[in-house]
Amino acid sequence: METLVKSYNLPARVMHWLSALCIIGLFAVGLWMVDLSYYSEWYRTAPHYHRSVGILLAILTVGRIVWKHVTASPKVEGSRFEVVAAKAAHSVMYLLLLTIFVSGYLISTSDGRGIEVFNWFTVPGAGELFSGQSDIAGEIHFYAAWAVILIAGLHAVAALKHHFIDKDNTLRKMLGASK
Repeated sequence: METLVKSYNLPARVMHWLSALCIIGLFAVGLWMVDLSYYSEWYRTAPHYHRSVGILLAILTVGRIVWKHVTASPKVEGSRFEVVAAKAAHSVMYLLLLTIFVSGYLISTSDGRGIEVFNWFTVPGAGELFSGQSDIAGEIHFYAAWAVILIAGLHAVAALKHHFIDKDNTLRKMLGASK
């Protein structure tokens, strides 16, 4: 839904920046975790936090998608190519996030145990649904995470290009400082 609003509303901005922080943090922790030795004090703790934040990010992402469809958003600025590219990048990022959430779930629950989310609640486990589930889902999770980071990086570069070169309101809209 696009209207004449000048900036994204506060909930949309908070969800955007919180998602960005979570995605970057989860990516960094994910890269760090795979190299932990069995004897590291973080060997069991880091995956718990990674899974917990991942589940909360999945919930936040569903909220973002719902919010995006029930509230007005500012018009996307730029050439026709830039508008199409921006909309495509957003769609691909959401698709990649869904892929990451599902593959992470399949990795974490292949043994039948649920996912404890900060010991607040448990997401039930699916068990092993197909042969080699953890390995296949792990590969998908890895490559989808790299892809979302690369596209998010392009997204950030595009926002900076709009701000510093085009001198338009694209970045200001997400900062709540639109002219």
